[in-house]
Amino acid sequence: MNLIREQLIYYSLKYAGEYSLILKAINDNESYEVVECLNCLTILDELYPKAFLQLAYPPFVLYYKGDLSLLESSKVGIVGSRSACDYAIKATALVVEKLNDEGYTIVSGLTKGIDAIAHENAKKTIGILGSGIDYIYPLANKGLIERCFKEQLVLSEYPAMTKPLKHHFPIRNRLIAALSDEIYVMQASIKSGTMTTVNQAMDLNRSIHALPYEIFDKQGEACNMLIQEGASLISCD
Repeated sequence: MNLIREQLIYYSLKYAGEYSLILKAINDNESYEVVECLNCLTILDELYPKAFLQLAYPPFVLYYKGDLSLLESSKVGIVGSRSACDYAIKATALVVEKLNDEGYTIVSGLTKGIDAIAHENAKKTIGILGSGIDYIYPLANKGLIERCFKEQLVLSEYPAMTKPLKHHFPIRNRLIAALSDEIYVMQASIKSGTMTTVNQAMDLNRSIHALPYEIFDKQGEACNMLIQEGASLISCD
């Protein structure tokens, strides 16, 4: 089937970015209408991030605000708990400062905790949302998200005012993993959304770095596990 970008945009808008429904519409060759979409990239476009083509389920359409040239830079993903501890917050700020000096763009999810610390301290950053590009979530990060719209880059596979449904976030995490050349894990428990990103990154052969924790500290038990399994240890050097 020869797809055209207007077809993908229409399906994406009609089905609120839900991959399985868009794929079904494509396979069924559903009728479509031409709908104007100024700030979007389709999988058919030259500027579409090639890293996403490594995924089993690359988004058909990406919505964006900001500076697309950041997609061409070297990128590091910073991930961790939304309930960040003081140790992880301090370490994240230090790690991002070092990565800034090395010219990296920081990729994260624009949620609370480690994500927010990473974006706030980054000179260049790409945020990937689990909601529509115009749906501000969480509201506590409104100022940060709006600053990223103006000065950085924000991406989403969900159009406009799509609400942040629970299943969007583990799906969103595959985009953080794919877009990043390396992943820094700053705080994570064994069963966490952070680990879905890490597992996706490992499937894509991305380098993993993890912050070490005291052996009795459950807040970072997944970080210690990753180090035991071969992840690079994050240090102050």
